Amino acid sequence: MLRSYPKHPGLVSLCSLQYRIGQLYMISKHSHEQSDRGEGVEVVQNEPFEDPAHGQGQFTEKRVYLNSKLPSWARAVVPNIFYVTEKAWNYYPYTITGEHCSFLPKFSIHIETKYEDNKGSNDNIFSDSENKDQERDVCFVDIAYDEIPERYYKESEDLRYFKSEKTSRGMLQEGWRDTQEPIMCSYKLVTVKFEVWGLQTRVEQFVHKVVRDVLLLGHRQAFAWVDEWIDMNLDDVREYEKSMHEQTNIKVCHEQQEHSTNSPSLDDIEIHDKVSVCVVSFPLVLFHIDVFCCSCRHDSGGNQSLFFYAKCFLK
Repeated sequence: MLRSYPKHPGLVSLCSLQYRIGQLYMISKHSHEQSDRGEGVEVVQNEPFEDPAHGQGQFTEKRVYLNSKLPSWARAVVPNIFYVTEKAWNYYPYTITGEHCSFLPKFSIHIETKYEDNKGSNDNIFSDSENKDQERDVCFVDIAYDEIPERYYKESEDLRYFKSEKTSRGMLQEGWRDTQEPIMCSYKLVTVKFEVWGLQTRVEQFVHKVVRDVLLLGHRQAFAWVDEWIDMNLDDVREYEKSMHEQTNIKVCHEQQEHSTNSPSLDDIEIHDKVSVCVVSFPLVLFHIDVFCCSCRHDSGGNQSLFFYAKCFLK
């Protein structure tokens, strides 16, 4: 059951052609900054892609390790090494992003994005979407005045006080969307599914909030870092992207390898926690998980008990 389809229009004081460069720069730098202690974004694949309907684009596949960023009630039901797989097809100014987790087969996020040079006035921008007849909540994102989580706040990225030296854009005052030129809007149609009775509403509301916070922070940074990327062309930013991906992968994967020397590897056990692998911390069994250990060849057979120990752990 699909619970909601929030649409997030986010205005940025750039034109859409400029933002194409800024977005790629921001995503690469942001991913590198947020990757630490074995958590963050590992780039698995990043290559050109052609679609019969949308034409030339770029396909990326990433693994987002985020165990420590989950709320306590979510950490209690996921394994120690936990990541979300993100696949994105970028046909700028149109992109499709999908996220899923093999540990939670009933969970998925689907995001459609369109960029236009306007002030968020296109109410029918997703009229051709597969979910066009579903009820949607519209949530405007103000990159200068909407509150962001305190842990992400940086004075240098506060757009109320930031002024670009190279473009002279900023500082963004109240009502800036009506006076600022150039201006563009990032429209996002976010669909979240978590089809587990008893947790669906809580999880989907949490995910929508996280997505909104990420969009707000990312668009703030794209504007605040404009002096770093405004002189780049597409080839320049692709080189920067490649370099940052390599550095970030080393940062994330090195920590993951160190962790794997101290705990069982996911190569041996596809889904596990040394103590418990069943997604149960509530007074009911939500769903079962098949666990197969390649070391001792033991199959849980969809074990539904509170705890399951592979034989090799008991030696």
